[in-house]
Amino acid sequence: MSLLSVRDLVVTLSGLRILHGVSFEAAESGVTVLLGRNGAGKTTTLRAILGLAPATGSVELAGEPVLGTRTHALVRRGLGYVPEDRCVFAGLTVAENLRLAERGTPDYDLVFGLFPELRKRSAQRAGSLSGGQQQMLSLGRVLLNDNRLLLVDEPTKGLAPKVVTEVAEALERVAERVPVLLVEQNLAVVRRLGRAAVVLAAGRVAWRGDAKELLGDHDRTKSLLGVGSHS
Repeated sequence: MSLLSVRDLVVTLSGLRILHGVSFEAAESGVTVLLGRNGAGKTTTLRAILGLAPATGSVELAGEPVLGTRTHALVRRGLGYVPEDRCVFAGLTVAENLRLAERGTPDYDLVFGLFPELRKRSAQRAGSLSGGQQQMLSLGRVLLNDNRLLLVDEPTKGLAPKVVTEVAEALERVAERVPVLLVEQNLAVVRRLGRAAVVLAAGRVAWRGDAKELLGDHDRTKSLLGVGSHS
């Protein structure tokens, strides 16, 4: 069963067509991975789903049309978003960043269980955290609240290998509780987390199916992503 259904999604920005009728589904459990080379339209797809980019077509969440709904209303309906650039409030402490994200009854036990470093650094300004710690804070802000679906954009980008592993482990535990639509370039992370995969190329869906089937086909992975499946 699909939780998110995207049909014929078209996005035009500054007169340039970015997405050309993108269609795919995200399951109601596990991790669906959105893949593609740089500039393929992955981030634009997430932003369009969230109402952050103007789009036409159809987006349904649990069978309910949501395209055109304001972003804050989508968040209240359970869409959680972790942006590529993390977007922490650098001048505020970790605790203040988390407090601003509270909605209803926040689950600090979950957040601190996944990221004990955040508890230890609660009085530290977010701008002085490492890139990995900022990513944990960005994830933590979303996980404070109940979500029906998480949209997570390149959470391991620019992180050291050890931190990549920590973030992947956290996402693996998160995906046991809530489904995830994940944009990710690190194929080792995709191999670990991905259940289904959707590959974009130049704003169109080039392939969709089982993530492990894709990564098991070296030639197809090389053709679609420009890297070998063992990367």
